[in-house]
Amino acid sequence: MKKRKNTFSIVLLSLSFIALVSVICFFYFKSNTKISTENGSIILEPIIEKINYKNVSINVPAVDEEGKGAIVKLKVQTIPGEGRTLVNVDNLLFWVDTQFSIRTAKSVAENVTKLDLSKVDLIYTIETDASVIEGQSAGAALTVVTVAALENKTINKNVIITGTMMPDGKIGPVGSIFEKAKAAKDINATLFLVPQGQGTQTNYMPEKKCEKIGPINYCTTEYKQGKIDISRDAGIDVKEVSDINEALTYFLT
Repeated sequence: MKKRKNTFSIVLLSLSFIALVSVICFFYFKSNTKISTENGSIILEPIIEKINYKNVSINVPAVDEEGKGAIVKLKVQTIPGEGRTLVNVDNLLFWVDTQFSIRTAKSVAENVTKLDLSKVDLIYTIETDASVIEGQSAGAALTVVTVAALENKTINKNVIITGTMMPDGKIGPVGSIFEKAKAAKDINATLFLVPQGQGTQTNYMPEKKCEKIGPINYCTTEYKQGKIDISRDAGIDVKEVSDINEALTYFLT
C-alpha cells in the first residue's frame, strides 16, 4: 500500500511538472510566435522584435587639412545580425577616435530607443573623404543617424549638427564652429546645431603698434579678444543644444 502511495505521488509530481512546463511554453510561444496554417498544417513563426532595418545618411560638418570647412556624408545601415558594429570605408581609414565615437553613439542610441541591439548589426559608411572627420566632433551626428535608422525615421536634411557625444547623452564642445557653419551654409542648410555655449566664438586678433624712438622703430603686437556671432557672420540660423534628445527634435520627422 505504501509503495502504491509513493508511485501515485511520483506520478502526480510528474504531471504537475509537465503542466507547469506547458503553461510556461504556452505563454512564451504566445508572446514570441505567431500561429499560421498552410495546407492544413499548423506553423509556429517566431516574432522578431520590431526593429526597422533601413539605410539612413546624414551630413557631417568637418574641417580639412587647410582649416577650411567641409561636409562629409555618413551613412548607417541596420541589418539582422549578432550585435556587431561594423565600418565600411571603401579603403579609407576611420581614425581611432571616430571608432570610439561610433561605439558611444550606438550605446546612447540604444538607451534612447530602448531597443535590444543584440541581434542587430550596424554598418557605418563614409561616402566621401574620411580623413577630414574629427571623430569626437562627429559624435552627435553619429548618434542622430543611428537613432533614425533604428526607428525608421527620416532625417531633416536642412539641419546639421556638430558636437561630441557623451555616454550619458550630453553633447560636448568642439572646435572650428565658424568654419563648419560656413560649410553648412554652402550646402543650403538652414539650421546649425552646436553644443551649449558655442553659439558665439571667441577669437584673439593681433594688433600691431609701432613707436619711433630716435632713428629706430619699436613695434609690439598685442592680442585683443573679440567675439564672432556665428549665426550673423556665417549667415545660418544657429541653435545651442545640450543633449541628444533636444537635438533629435530638430532632426527626426
